[in-house]
Amino acid sequence: MMKESIRQALSQREKRVNRAEGLTPAAVLIPIYERAGECYLIVTKRTEKVNYHKGQISFPGGVHQAGDKTLRETALRESWEEIGLNPRDVEILGELDDIVTVTSNYAVSPFVAAIPYPYEFRASPEEVEEIIEVPLAALLDNCNFREELQFLQGKLTPQYFYQYSGWVIFGATARMLKQFLEIVFRA
Repeated sequence: MMKESIRQALSQREKRVNRAEGLTPAAVLIPIYERAGECYLIVTKRTEKVNYHKGQISFPGGVHQAGDKTLRETALRESWEEIGLNPRDVEILGELDDIVTVTSNYAVSPFVAAIPYPYEFRASPEEVEEIIEVPLAALLDNCNFREELQFLQGKLTPQYFYQYSGWVIFGATARMLKQFLEIVFRA
């Protein structure tokens, strides 16, 4: 698998941490696996029942809770709760920079992880409407990517959009994806 090249690419950089006042610490897991020589990652379509980002495509994750010793534990716990991914089956390969969500004021720490395939996922009916397996090749295809400038909090800011099989990945998830693809594939 590309596991070692992903680990190496992520280890050759300094993670930017954002612990600004007023931001709620959160973490997500970017689960990656190999099937038939091709790499895939897992995203979820959130239900309409959740408090924030209803119906959006996101990585499994959530808010840091008092029982979590680290943000890594938060990402693992949330992945277990949302998609039934057992922490023992996860190999953390590295981290991306913290990403701040504009609408919910989270400082999200993304953890990139290798997981086994095949895997029997279990979606939480409260949080996850669907578990989506996305081939990295589709995300690396420029035909499935667009960038727009939008005003956010009074500033003109680039926003990214990835399309795959009728789904649109945008917002913080798209920013994490863009950083991951740039670091690992220089895309």
